[in-house]
Amino acid sequence: MADGTKEVVGTSVADDEAAPAGAAGDTPAEGPAAESPAEATAPLSAAEIAAELTSRKAAPAAAEPAEPAEPAADPADEAADPEPAEEAPDQDAPAGDPPVEDEDFDPAATLDQPTGELPLLRPAPDRHSGDRIADRYRLEECITQSEFFSSWRAVDEKLRRAVGVHLLAAGHQRARGVLAAAKSAALLGDPRFVQVLDAVQEGDHVYVIREWLPGAADLAQLLADGPLEPYDAYQMARQVTEAIAAAHRRGQAHLRLTPRCVLRTESGQYRINGIAVDAALRGLPDDDAALTDTRAIGALLYAALTHRWPFPEDRYDLQGLPKNLGCVPPDQVRAGVHKGLSEIAARALCEHPPHHQDPITTPEDLAKALALMPKIRQPELPPPTFAPPPPRPQPQHPARPQQTGPAAEPPTLVTTGPRRPGPSRPRLRRLVRVTASVVALAAIGVASWQLVSILNKQTDKGVDGHQPTPSESSTATPAAPPGKAVPIAGALSFNALGDQPEHKDETQLAYDGNPATSWQTAGYYQDLGGAYKAGTGLLVDLGSVQQVGSVQVQLVGSTKIELRAAPEGTTAAPAVSKAGLDSFGSAVAAETGSTVELKPGKPLSTRYLLLWLTGVPKDVSDEQYRGKIAEVKVTG
Repeated sequence: MADGTKEVVGTSVADDEAAPAGAAGDTPAEGPAAESPAEATAPLSAAEIAAELTSRKAAPAAAEPAEPAEPAADPADEAADPEPAEEAPDQDAPAGDPPVEDEDFDPAATLDQPTGELPLLRPAPDRHSGDRIADRYRLEECITQSEFFSSWRAVDEKLRRAVGVHLLAAGHQRARGVLAAAKSAALLGDPRFVQVLDAVQEGDHVYVIREWLPGAADLAQLLADGPLEPYDAYQMARQVTEAIAAAHRRGQAHLRLTPRCVLRTESGQYRINGIAVDAALRGLPDDDAALTDTRAIGALLYAALTHRWPFPEDRYDLQGLPKNLGCVPPDQVRAGVHKGLSEIAARALCEHPPHHQDPITTPEDLAKALALMPKIRQPELPPPTFAPPPPRPQPQHPARPQQTGPAAEPPTLVTTGPRRPGPSRPRLRRLVRVTASVVALAAIGVASWQLVSILNKQTDKGVDGHQPTPSESSTATPAAPPGKAVPIAGALSFNALGDQPEHKDETQLAYDGNPATSWQTAGYYQDLGGAYKAGTGLLVDLGSVQQVGSVQVQLVGSTKIELRAAPEGTTAAPAVSKAGLDSFGSAVAAETGSTVELKPGKPLSTRYLLLWLTGVPKDVSDEQYRGKIAEVKVTG
């Protein structure tokens, strides 16, 4: 799906390995692996094998179906079972594909139970597109289908928004754990995690409702074209680590952090999917949760830097490392890797990091190590190029005759008949004199026309007699007189405090003369102007230095907006960065409202204006904060 959120419960235990406690090159607990047309399924970790064997040998059929059975054996003992059941792989289904089979249960696993005894499990509820649950959510598309649970994209008909739905039979032995995990995740209240909106047992069904993020892309999609830039890899690792560390301080853990769970929104912020719920759906144990999540973040950073999966198996469309390679830092796998990030990835992923460095074993320590790193600069974006304004129509004048050279001689007629005698000598002299007179008259006419043109140009210069320089005559746009409209040559999304432009293809809607269309920012889960983000804006190019008396802005909803101006001598658009924002200096005018007039204390001369939004309204359609500029008019 385009939103990148379908993988919350969309893969089986075989889809992601829990990072082993040893080195990156250590081989996980051996187990048979099934082959898939899309990817090879890696061997399961000891923790995942233990969880699956525990769930399959849990309780006989004589127990009451509504009560999940207690594990019959210790997971560590079960992990040593010499004959673990073979796991079927999971496929990541794109939008529109058939449901993905995620087989967490192998019927062969019941052969070692006494005759007539079956595990206390319930199949996934049989649902179809168009079904409604809780008289509110309409199922639209099945994203993942396993034997015991399914995931759907649905519509909340009450709030008219898209949501994600996970369905599980109430008689399943993991149902209680899923409900408890979902409710605890909902109480987390951290906007860096995909929010759990509801978790209810209704009749024979348990359903978990989660937030849906349209337009978000998961880390696996971001790595499709190659590794991330050092700045982007650092931002991903820092934001994910700080979020996971905050969750651990509140007693929460993820336990199944994979590239499918890390989503980047349109505003460049990273959100984490499946906190606690993914592990509960698959029955993963929470032993040493801090180390498990730290190793997982180390694997994410390793993949982002090298474009390789740091284990021998191929996963998430990434090639695995060679077997028996051991734990090597990323800069030994790929040239040009940032040295500091390479060391941190190795310390977080490896039990015995290279160069006798201390391993990092908790998200809190990993966050501190990232904070102590020297600042990684954001790559400078190329200066924006604005399309020149369309040429103004010029009045059409009748073409004046202009003699550019001697008249062409008429073609000579070639005849095959007898040759006629030529003109006599006196007649030839008269012909030459007439021709010379005509040429002289034509030259006099051309000279007179050119003289009149020169006199007209001198009149147009004005009484001061100022003659424009070649640069002025070729590039400068005549300044608008005071009180007259100043044309806008172009506009640019100026997201100086973010990682990428916001709706860069819609900036012309802010000055197209139609208030019904607008340029808008990305959606935010907190308002601008605070510690979350100071602001974002729209850069307006006037084409040349102009006298600006006021700027009228029509907005959608009450918005806090500032007007800033580049220095008069600025000839190129400032860089979209913190330094570029600082070059504008302080605001020359500020207003709040839906229709505002930003009027500086005195007229200013500039080419570039910055409309800086520091507070935006909340969009009721998706409960996100979003600014919209419908129309901008500049007057001299």
